[in-house]
Amino acid sequence: MTVNNGNDERTPEDWEPVNGSPSEDASQGAEESRAADGQEPLAEEAVAERAGETTGSADAAESAEELTDPLSEAMATISSLEEQLARARADHYNLQQEYNGYVRRSKQEGVQRREEGISAVIETLLPVLDDIELARQHGDLSGPTGLIAEKVEQSLLTNYGVERFGAVGDEFDPQIHEALMHETSAEATSETVGTLIQPGYRLGDKVLRAARVGVVSPQ
Repeated sequence: MTVNNGNDERTPEDWEPVNGSPSEDASQGAEESRAADGQEPLAEEAVAERAGETTGSADAAESAEELTDPLSEAMATISSLEEQLARARADHYNLQQEYNGYVRRSKQEGVQRREEGISAVIETLLPVLDDIELARQHGDLSGPTGLIAEKVEQSLLTNYGVERFGAVGDEFDPQIHEALMHETSAEATSETVGTLIQPGYRLGDKVLRAARVGVVSPQ
C-alpha cells in the first residue's frame, strides 16, 4: 500500500478532464464560428439573387409598358385617322351628289326657261299663223307678201318645233280640243270632230292652244 505523503506527484497527463478539455472547447467554437460565417454569405447571396430577380422583373415590366404605350398610341392615332378619312369621303360624296343635282336642276331649269320663252313668243304669234292659214285657204297667199308669210310660218313650225293639229274626223279629246258646237248623227259611232273652226298648236308636249271644233256624237 502506498502512502500519500501529502505531495501530489501526478503529472498533467494523469489528470482527467472535466466536461471536456479547453482545447476541444476552442476547436468546437471555431468550427461553429466558421459554420456561422459560411451561412451568412450564403444567405446574403440568396437575398441578393432574389433582389436581382425582382429588379429584373420590374425592369422587364417597365420595358414592356414602355413598348405598349407607344403602340397603343399609334393604334389610337390610326383609328382616329381612319374615322376622319371615312367622314371626309362621306362629305365629298354628299358634296358631289349635291353638285350633280345642282347641274341637273340647272339644265332642266334652262330647258324649261327656254321652252317657256319660246312658248310666250309663239302664243303672241298664233293669230298671225291663223291669218296665214286662212289666207292660204282663200288663195290669197301670192306675190312677195305671200312669200314672207310662208317664211314666217315655216320658221315657227320648223325651227321652233311648233306643231299644228286638228282635222275633221279626229277622235274628240277634251285635252286638246275645245268644243264650240255639238250635234248628233245616226252615222256617228263615237264623238268625233265634225268641224274644224280653228287649228290647235303645241310645242313638244305642251298645248299652246286647243283646237276649236264642232263635235259630232252618236244619236
